[in-house]
Amino acid sequence: MLDLPGATDRTPLVLLHEGLGSVRLWRGFPERLAAATGRQTVAFSRWGHGQSDPPPKRRTPSFMHEEALEVLPELLAELGIRAPVLVGHSDGASIALIHAAHHPVAAVVAIAPHVFVEDKCLAEIRSARDVYRRGALRQRMARHHRDPDAAFFGWNDVWLDPAFPQWDITDHLEGITCPVLLIQGEHDQYGTMAQLDAIEQRVRGPVRRVHLDCQHSPPTERPEETVAAIAEFLACARPRP
Repeated sequence: MLDLPGATDRTPLVLLHEGLGSVRLWRGFPERLAAATGRQTVAFSRWGHGQSDPPPKRRTPSFMHEEALEVLPELLAELGIRAPVLVGHSDGASIALIHAAHHPVAAVVAIAPHVFVEDKCLAEIRSARDVYRRGALRQRMARHHRDPDAAFFGWNDVWLDPAFPQWDITDHLEGITCPVLLIQGEHDQYGTMAQLDAIEQRVRGPVRRVHLDCQHSPPTERPEETVAAIAEFLACARPRP
């Protein structure tokens, strides 16, 4: 876990990584964000990612709900953080949105979120499986994950589960009343702007959108612009617990 100190009178930021991510794979983004906002910034690796222990049970298509409604509340309670600003990327953004629909949060930053399943996303995930099996991706992941197979297949198997095309969290979105910042790459290979449209149409809090000239990972492809957008959003939204 990474826990960067910040002003005690500002709501902490809690970062939720993407499907193949970890603390290290944010690649300096938490430090940039903490410096730009002056806020305590916490990042952690989910079960099976980075140096974390393996998941206690096999993941199913409901794993993002479990992370949002069971794991994350326990972690926040342990850290003594109430109503954080959640900054989620990809699967982490989906987890942040589900959590915000059921628990108090000050604000949500959803980067490349998924709220329903698109064919282009499944096609890209199938392609990633082929690349992983050929070995090069596994070698790269082994530099960042204690068990790269657990990290990869814990993500890939869920998304390619025959039941997963029916996964949809749009019915949760009306429960979100806090300010929401949506960030997406204009060339995102895992999703379209329809994801952001669905969120903007359904949440009940104020929404700001930022589109960047990149693919699926604004935090690593466009870190300065992503940090600037979040810092501006927090300054204007003034989220409070």
